[in-house]
Amino acid sequence: MLASALAFPSQSVFAQSAAKADSEADALLAKMTLDEKIGQMTQVDMDALKKNMSDVQKYGFGSVLSGGSSDPADITAKGWLAATDEFQSYALKTRLKIPLLYGIDAVHGHNNVQGAVMFPHNVGLGATRNPKLIEKAARVTAEEVAGTGIRWAFAPCVAVAQNERWGRTYESFGENPELCSELGAAAVHGYQGKKLSDDGSVLACAKHFLADGGTTDGIDQGNSVGDDERMRKLFLAPYVATVKAGVGSIMVSYNSWNGVRMHANKDLLTGVLKGELGFKGFLISDWAAIDQITNNYKSCVEISINAGLDMIMIPNGPGQKNNYEEFIRYMKELVSEGKIPQSRIDDAVHRILREKYMLGIFENISTDPKLTEEVGSPEHRLVARECVRESLVLLKNSNRALPLSKNLKRLAVVGKGANDLGIQCGGWTIGWQGEAGQRVDGGTTILDGIRKEAAIKEIQVSYSANGENLSGADEIIVVVGEQPYAEMKGDRKDLNLAAADAALIKKAKGAGVPVVTILLSGRPLVLGNSFDMSDAFVAAWLPGSEGEGVADVLFGDYKFKGKLSRTWPRSNEQILNPTTVVEAPQFSYGFGLSY
Repeated sequence: MLASALAFPSQSVFAQSAAKADSEADALLAKMTLDEKIGQMTQVDMDALKKNMSDVQKYGFGSVLSGGSSDPADITAKGWLAATDEFQSYALKTRLKIPLLYGIDAVHGHNNVQGAVMFPHNVGLGATRNPKLIEKAARVTAEEVAGTGIRWAFAPCVAVAQNERWGRTYESFGENPELCSELGAAAVHGYQGKKLSDDGSVLACAKHFLADGGTTDGIDQGNSVGDDERMRKLFLAPYVATVKAGVGSIMVSYNSWNGVRMHANKDLLTGVLKGELGFKGFLISDWAAIDQITNNYKSCVEISINAGLDMIMIPNGPGQKNNYEEFIRYMKELVSEGKIPQSRIDDAVHRILREKYMLGIFENISTDPKLTEEVGSPEHRLVARECVRESLVLLKNSNRALPLSKNLKRLAVVGKGANDLGIQCGGWTIGWQGEAGQRVDGGTTILDGIRKEAAIKEIQVSYSANGENLSGADEIIVVVGEQPYAEMKGDRKDLNLAAADAALIKKAKGAGVPVVTILLSGRPLVLGNSFDMSDAFVAAWLPGSEGEGVADVLFGDYKFKGKLSRTWPRSNEQILNPTTVVEAPQFSYGFGLSY
């Protein structure tokens, strides 16, 4: 069972603010021209506007975003704030002075900001089984996002990932829809707070609707297949929960459902999500995703808007294919031709304006300087450290290898991942794909944490990336795992532990002392003999910037609490053919030892 329900905002308070926002949106909508309405439905990437910032005013854009690696020159909190304020200044020069809604992928903290706190990715947070902690983590993230002048986070991802080969598996809380539902709802409340208009609140965005984690063979942007019962029970459930939690926006997925692109699926977008579930917020497309519907961009625009899309994410600027000027031109033509009803335009813009009024940005667009100063604060890092501790899953503990004995004289730590924040944080860290060796200001590596704790206990620690420091060690910690990756580049057919990692564990085993293996990964890997060669084995997932949280548990200051949010496969064949391979998985969903 998961933790008990959280203290969420009362429905009466929410209803009162929503009713007021609806009324205000209607009043403003009545004053708008068609051009101004289309502008509100257009979201443009920062990079596409760097040479044309005045286009925010010219076209009255409703939103600007920063994609995975679309950043200002200064990526500190103050640099980001200066950049978003500049974009906002152009929006406030328009006739109706409708503020911009700036959006960003803050998927494990405010991950494009140097000095921000990086939380464990969702696959690790799922292992905590702790919705109160997930709400707290989302709240810290919201405050750091708001501290940079941004009021919209493209999170939480509530995909119910079914196949580890999918490169976005780590963005999913787990394979179980109940888990994803409860933790997704908790995250929404953390981002949006008691009131969206509070300074530290940001608009949440549940993503990616629908069944992005259920594609055949885990192929990113592929096709998900199933009947209505499977769709509702497995993939729709987290959206029922997040809509009930009051999520203000939902991002539509690249994938198809039974061969129909989600960005063209009116039955699911309008019929189920907006109609049946009563979703009152707005739908945002994914990055240039409508372009995939047909080979004719004008048709892509027509189909997606009529299917129920309210705002379109357009990464391209003038001179590029399918750019925002093209989108605006086609929108006007389609309305004049009667192919997109004016009622559909008005519905979309009303939804967008409603959330802007809920955010209170018409009354107060300024950023509280205290929020900017608190980005990466010690208090925020303590929350992330707690998340790390509770996300760790102990898979094996033989011969009392853990907790590390206070009687140790010398501890050897080996493996590149032990001393590399880029590997420790994974994808979506400063850059879109992440990078080994990535600079992550303010963070502590696992090695940092071990050294700090060992110094208190007067244990000598040596470190070598390649295992050259084993002589004389009383115990060895080996840190291995995946190199950073994100969507599109993260899909893998072979999930075996890397040969070099297996060789390092074997080398450590040859030293004749207890070996503790820590695996950094965005998904379960096929471990083979490496598991047998380890006296203790810890799934640490992608723990983020606070490596001290790992040391806290290794030394026994805290117990292991994490439980697997995913079934751990025994072989690649088991992943490929889960219904025909009869061998038991290496570990079942929910497994996790403690001291």
